Amino acid sequence: NPEDPKAFTLAIKLAQEKQADIIIGTDPDSDRIGVVVKDNNGNYDILTGNMTGALLTEYVLGGRKEKGTLPENAAMVKTIVTTEMVRAIAENYGVKLFDVLTGFKYIGEKMTEFAKTGDHTYLIGFEESYGYLVGTHARDKDGVVATMLIAEMAAYYKTKGKSLYEALMDIYNKYGYYSEKTVSFVMPGKDGMEKMSQLLTDLRQTPPTKVAGMDVILYTDYQSQTIKDTKGNVLPLKGLPKSNVLKYNLSDEKTYFIVRPSGTEPKIKLYLGTFAESFETAEKTIEKVLE
Repeated sequence: NPEDPKAFTLAIKLAQEKQADIIIGTDPDSDRIGVVVKDNNGNYDILTGNMTGALLTEYVLGGRKEKGTLPENAAMVKTIVTTEMVRAIAENYGVKLFDVLTGFKYIGEKMTEFAKTGDHTYLIGFEESYGYLVGTHARDKDGVVATMLIAEMAAYYKTKGKSLYEALMDIYNKYGYYSEKTVSFVMPGKDGMEKMSQLLTDLRQTPPTKVAGMDVILYTDYQSQTIKDTKGNVLPLKGLPKSNVLKYNLSDEKTYFIVRPSGTEPKIKLYLGTFAESFETAEKTIEKVLE
């Protein structure tokens, strides 16, 4: 499982012996993929799914722009719990970004919609849980093509005198310091589902009003398809099917968190994200929200 850092223990040991630039690892059916890069201190840093996705997005869109092959109606797709950094990248290249619910099938549905209408040309889609798809040859995440692109990307930046780690730092310097974290709360046993359901019910009936010293200014309920602000105004949430997911935007207008039950395991997932002028500030904000 490339989401588990322990999966790279032996690979990192070998990489240290060989002084490898990068490590690429997939799960057994090769749809999810994880990447480890050597930093400027010679340490091997395990990238998050969001980091790898940002690298691929900048590489694909930037390369298309440089070669003059970026379609005018170019589009990319991400899930609602995936980093907002790619929104800034997409905007920089004039590419339309679409948000979909969690699950790669929703990215595939969007691709099929584009193919039918011809309104947009799909280039790349990904989810924070280490799934990426570049190209329209499939309707699911593809670790094979992603592996090829990551290797190509590392080779390309090496010709520029940069490591993949330095390329990632360039992206942060260019677009800002985005930080994300996912926390899972396991609720096992036969009453686990009831506890999960009750937690979501409680959050809907008594939503949090202040977190980490900041006011909650927007409440988005994907089940009721509504967006509420602190003044009681309610707007419809359009373009997405109903789902048992809640999102809260905080008053710094940079920080948010999302609560959703796992569709496959007895756990509640909490996704946090923010944007700041430095890594340190962004990570401190995430930790404050978690407290």
